[in-house]
Amino acid sequence: MRLRLDLSYDGTDFHGWAQQPGLRTVQGVVQEAMALVLRLPEEPQLVCAGRTDTGVHARGQVVHVDLDTDPEVLGRRLRRVLPGDVQVRDCRPAPEGFDARFSALERRYVYRICDRPAGPDPLLRSHVVGWRRPLDVDAMTAAAAELLGEHDFAAFCKKREGATTIRTLLELRPVRVGDVVETTVRADAFCHSMVRALMGALVVAGEGRQEAGWAGTVLAGRERDPRVRVMPAHGLTLEEVVYPGDDGLAVRAHQARRRRDEDGD
Repeated sequence: MRLRLDLSYDGTDFHGWAQQPGLRTVQGVVQEAMALVLRLPEEPQLVCAGRTDTGVHARGQVVHVDLDTDPEVLGRRLRRVLPGDVQVRDCRPAPEGFDARFSALERRYVYRICDRPAGPDPLLRSHVVGWRRPLDVDAMTAAAAELLGEHDFAAFCKKREGATTIRTLLELRPVRVGDVVETTVRADAFCHSMVRALMGALVVAGEGRQEAGWAGTVLAGRERDPRVRVMPAHGLTLEEVVYPGDDGLAVRAHQARRRRDEDGD
């Protein structure tokens, strides 16, 4: 049986999602807990919607796992043994054709920066980046408009051999909420460090160091620009993964797999 689990986690003390020998990762912790509560000889393999980097948080991570077990019982047992920085919000049978990664239509992240001179609220310092210089949200919005749509985002990604850097950026929208600038970022998928590099370009515009059109120039160059800073990880949270209706899950997964195969990703 394929199960869908909805997870939330504080990424502060994790070395990202993906399991790595000798390091504490979200995947490793959850798989170990599953093997423990189900008394499995080997850890089951989880597939996630978005492989968050070291220090990145998630409120709406989605994973699937193939197990012959009662999902309600599994969810209840996991909640008893998982550490406080990981939470199973839901565990249920997945619809036919569901794939946490390939069935997804889009992922939504939010990046949070506080530009108050005193810095962010100390209770939020693990989730909000402190920025000492004031940010002009209108200038950031103008720069963001240069980046929307389907493009080769090589200038904002850490390249992987043979992998595509073409993505469709659906939304890049900074909004001021008091002393915090919250930027919503939506795309069909993301490259490694892409969101944090995009934020680096917006911050350059927000500080007035470059005009809005500069972001488009960097994008068109398809090469990493040293003036684009990859922003700190702890300001980033995976908020939501969006899927089609149940009748469109298998079709979407097939389309996504075929595109990745054709693009070498």
